[in-house]
Parts: sequence; structure tokens; C-alpha cells
Amino acid sequence: MQNNLKVVYPGTFDPITMGHEDIVRRAASLFSEVTVAVASNPGKKPFFDLNERVEMASHVLKDCPNVKVIGFSGLLMQFVQDQGARVVIRGLRAASDFEYEFQLAGMNRKLYPQVESVFLTPSEQFMFISSSLVREVAMLGGDVTQFVSPHIQACINTKLKK
Repeated sequence: MQNNLKVVYPGTFDPITMGHEDIVRRAASLFSEVTVAVASNPGKKPFFDLNERVEMASHVLKDCPNVKVIGFSGLLMQFVQDQGARVVIRGLRAASDFEYEFQLAGMNRKLYPQVESVFLTPSEQFMFISSSLVREVAMLGGDVTQFVSPHIQACINTKLKK
């Protein structure tokens, strides 16, 4: 573990999946403090509101003492600076993610040159999971228990019944 190095793992986490959890746990074993930055991102029209997404992520990560979950809106690099972080963690599932993430890392470096982007890949069994696929499968009545924690499954079920 790198002592005193704070990192931010940003995303919409709508909902947080086992792939996201895997990335957070990997980062938590490498860095002293991991902030899971839940973006409000109203342009994406999230299934869960910001407070729900923060609560869900906080619940599934409560066993990680060096992880905190914070909701935010606005520019990620401003949030990273406000947190005193020097690293942004990004998850890569497939080669198709790389081009977008590479562009994002370049833009972030221009905005905040002191930040480094670190890319982590989830374990094999989580490589294909995305929040949008989980939502789609759940909305069509499919079983998503192998993709999200039981708490998240319960939150999805509750939301779909409304």
C-alpha cells in the first residue's frame, strides 16, 4: 500500500455492480484512502437518484475502512483537488473502454496536471458487467443476483415495484 496517497474512483454507479466493488477493493489494497465519487450526472437520467446511489455504494463498501463514498456534481478535477487526491482510478473492462478512457485521462491531465490516471481491470468474472446491462436485464425481469450484491438486488427490486 502506498502510504498517504489519496485516490478518487469516479462514476455514476447506477447501480454499483460487483465489478465496481472489485475495482474499489483492489484500489483499497493499493492506496491509503479511496474516495468513491458518485457523480450526479443528470444528463444520463439515472435510474437511482444521487442519494440512493451514495447509500447503496456506502452499504456494500462498509467493510472497507479506508473507503469513503461521496456524491458530487460538477467538474471531476475540481472534486479531485477538493479531496486532496493525486490519482484518479478508472476501470477498464474491454479494449473498447480504452479509447474513451485514454481521451478522458488526457483531458484531466490538461485540467489538473498533478493528477495521474491509473487503470484497473476487474476480475475475469466481472469483465462484462456494466450498470446499464444490469438495469436492462432487471427491467426485463431477468435475474441479476450474480452481478450485484444482495442489498443492491433488493434496491433494484424495490425501485421496479414503484
